[in-house]
Amino acid sequence: MAEKGIAMTPELREYLVDHSIERTDIHRQMVDATRAAMGDLSIMQIAEEQGPFLTWLARLLGARRAVEIGTFTGLSALRIAEGLTDDGKLVCFDISDEYVSVGRPFWAQAGMAERIDVVIGPAAETLATYEFDAPVDLAFIDADKPGYATYYEILLDRLRPGGVIVFDNMLWSGGVVDQSLDDDNTNAIRAVNDAVAADDRVDVVLLNVGDGLLMATKR
Repeated sequence: MAEKGIAMTPELREYLVDHSIERTDIHRQMVDATRAAMGDLSIMQIAEEQGPFLTWLARLLGARRAVEIGTFTGLSALRIAEGLTDDGKLVCFDISDEYVSVGRPFWAQAGMAERIDVVIGPAAETLATYEFDAPVDLAFIDADKPGYATYYEILLDRLRPGGVIVFDNMLWSGGVVDQSLDDDNTNAIRAVNDAVAADDRVDVVLLNVGDGLLMATKR
């Protein structure tokens, strides 16, 4: 019997987004601005169907405090901020203010700028010393892959029970099962997938959304 599943196409991605939490003109403009400013680097932006998923997840959790590691030009940050409670706050950790500056005008247009704080610097250092005013409800990690394990441990300590950590790129375009790949990024992703799946502090699911989302809920 054949396994269920479907290959993603541009038409199917458009259909997914059209039948999810609204994609606004601001979201579209942000995608276009990233492509214009970043060129080939725009591949670092989240897949468009991941945006409404992050908003939905933040709303589901009733998230007041959220963290993002690796903001790039800020589409994921905007989507998370839009799902927070009215008094919610998202703290973004990134190494490049140049990247983040592309997104700031769109955060303002969407009325979300006051919900988003940005900390620039190496996240392993800035995150470790940052003092949160409340337990974290939701964290999204989409940064340097060898740093994922460190970010996970720091965030798990700050996460409330029932809070969720989401890792992006965890299928690595299928590379996680390609035994011919032996580079640092691929090996780091495999190691985190294995370690988090075996971690009895969390409940875990690995989803085929975008380039793969590993989601861990703190017990």
